[in-house]
Amino acid sequence: MSAPKKVVLAYSGGLDTSIILKWLQTEYGCEVVTFTADLGQGEELEPARAKAELLGIKKENIHIVDVREEFVRDFVFPMFRANALYEGLYLLGTSIARPLISQHLVRIAAECGADAVAHGATGKGNDQVRFELSAYALNPSIRVIAPWREWDLTSRTKLIEFAEANQIPIAKDKRGEAPFSVDANLLHTSSEGKALENPAEMAPEYVYQRTVSPEDAPNTPEYIEVSFKRGDAVAINGEAMSPATILTRLNALGGAHGIGRLDFVENRFVGMKSRGIYETPGGTILLEAHRGIEQITLDAGAGHLKDSIMPRYAELIYNGFWFSPEREMLQALIDKSQDHVTGTVRLKLYKGSATCVGRWSEHSLYSEKHVTFEEDAGAYDQKDAAGFIRLNALRLKLIATRNARVADKG
Repeated sequence: MSAPKKVVLAYSGGLDTSIILKWLQTEYGCEVVTFTADLGQGEELEPARAKAELLGIKKENIHIVDVREEFVRDFVFPMFRANALYEGLYLLGTSIARPLISQHLVRIAAECGADAVAHGATGKGNDQVRFELSAYALNPSIRVIAPWREWDLTSRTKLIEFAEANQIPIAKDKRGEAPFSVDANLLHTSSEGKALENPAEMAPEYVYQRTVSPEDAPNTPEYIEVSFKRGDAVAINGEAMSPATILTRLNALGGAHGIGRLDFVENRFVGMKSRGIYETPGGTILLEAHRGIEQITLDAGAGHLKDSIMPRYAELIYNGFWFSPEREMLQALIDKSQDHVTGTVRLKLYKGSATCVGRWSEHSLYSEKHVTFEEDAGAYDQKDAAGFIRLNALRLKLIATRNARVADKG
């Protein structure tokens, strides 16, 4: 295969992607364009621009884009309408960011005439799959370069040697073995590897970056109200906010109360198990709030159907199929279910937990006169339940009769 002429690189400004940038230049002799996404990772991104310039990238080829609102509005919120949890626990913070990054890589490649995109995901992880499936779904003719699957820089020592040989600045703390690796965005932080690789060992407290220890959280609970419109959060305590601002505020509230910690051994798409420490303070509150408003606005049949497809939907996102037709089909069903998911939820934040303690809506299906233990003024005739039970018991009685008959003959 011929060498690419121009490559758009997903560039963080860190050591690994800086090495990849220089490797692309030396290995292929190609022009490199960098894309750095501000996903709310909490880092200053202008140093990435300076570092790219230092490595010979033209100013017009450096793209730093604030995608926080797009990330929450077009990716996080649609996912939360589904109450998506991978393997029952993981809120998919890393998974949901990858299709957005790929979307911008492909967009920039089209705009600048690049014939390839590149990423820094390793050959052992899920992210290589997510980046590449998304890129091919958006542009089937795009070429994707994954240096970790191609080069011979197979150890930290070799990476450092390559960096030093090519005058790539190395932070002092990068000269030793990092205790663990971190991925962060507005939805979560993910910490994996090194000090966390033994799942029998409790993660050290210094791993946690967004949440205080629940034991150290305030001894007094805090109550907040989250308002929804058609399944999306639109306000906190009556104050209307943009999607990214809402998640930012919920992160601060959740982090202060030690909410959203997860120590999880998951099944990677590539076949191995991996232990990660996740912090999703705002997302944990948002999930509890969304389920709370659905409790009174979503019909039982619709709600149970939606819950039954959620694991499949979550698995599609985890495995990198955001742009697949089946995810879009499920999304259409999920979005339809949210037509009346409008109202407000009151939550108690306390010592690592977010608990729904109240919910109300003009779209509510809850009827107090039907469920009251007091006089219901004829709203419900309890005698109707007898026929309902007899009809539902009919098949069970027939099965029991058959089983008894067969047993007698045996």
